[in-house]
Amino acid sequence: MNVLILTLLSCCFCLPTISFSNAFTIPPTTTTISTLHHRTTVTSHGARLLATANDNDDSSSSSKERKPWDIIRFVSQSSKFITPPSLPFIGGSKESTRRKVGPGETLWTPSSSQNFFNFAPLDDVVMGGASSSTVDNNTGTWKGIVTDANNGGFVGIRSTPFLEQPENKKLVLDMTNCKGVELRLRKGDGCRYKFVVRDSTEFNGICWASEFDVGVSSGSSISGKKTTTIRIPFDKQRPTLFGNVVNEKTFDDENVAGFQFAYSKFEYDGKLNEKFRLGDFVLQILEIRTY
Repeated sequence: MNVLILTLLSCCFCLPTISFSNAFTIPPTTTTISTLHHRTTVTSHGARLLATANDNDDSSSSSKERKPWDIIRFVSQSSKFITPPSLPFIGGSKESTRRKVGPGETLWTPSSSQNFFNFAPLDDVVMGGASSSTVDNNTGTWKGIVTDANNGGFVGIRSTPFLEQPENKKLVLDMTNCKGVELRLRKGDGCRYKFVVRDSTEFNGICWASEFDVGVSSGSSISGKKTTTIRIPFDKQRPTLFGNVVNEKTFDDENVAGFQFAYSKFEYDGKLNEKFRLGDFVLQILEIRTY
């Protein structure tokens, strides 16, 4: 029945082949043989569940709580990051505009008319989880609740496709003159997050990930007004795919096409995030700029 539903949805929404666990290490599911990292793939022919074995079985790290899968939220979230195909008969173009940016340029601030992208949630509902987050692009506030029900345990926000205005044309950034990205943040409550840079418009392209800690570990900091500045150097990023580090990859700083924030139970290669906790979280993004 689930396969039938996803088949119908993929046809109605014209979803390409996508696997939703990229940028996050998917929590292990309990098994008597080994720990499995699950990722769901949706194609025009339906859905299939792919599994990669991990010999380190740690059933204690995963909740056995089960909640109904919110398939409507799954479709709503995933569809926001897919650029519609160009239609030649109405003058569409597959070509992207490349904008050269230098150090000190602002790429995003809340409610700015100069923004060429916004953020939208991409939570563990995309692999069957029950965590949920929202982002307010007018204030930069990202908040929600993380649960490991259904073997989940992550939330995220991802930039919508870059678009050059007023032509509404696809855009990529040439950041060869920049050393990295600087984040100005508030709140965070002492937790460890990830920032991801994408050098491809592929839904499941390589994620260039960096982890960072923000805020202080006290109950009052969640509503505090202290601002934290985090620098993400390009030469320290880790190339990852489905939460696992991959080797022999080169960051294409001439083709930056997306950004993400993630808050996950896992860091890389199945290692637990020591500064993660289930329940409420909040992080406010005040500015993303180059340096």
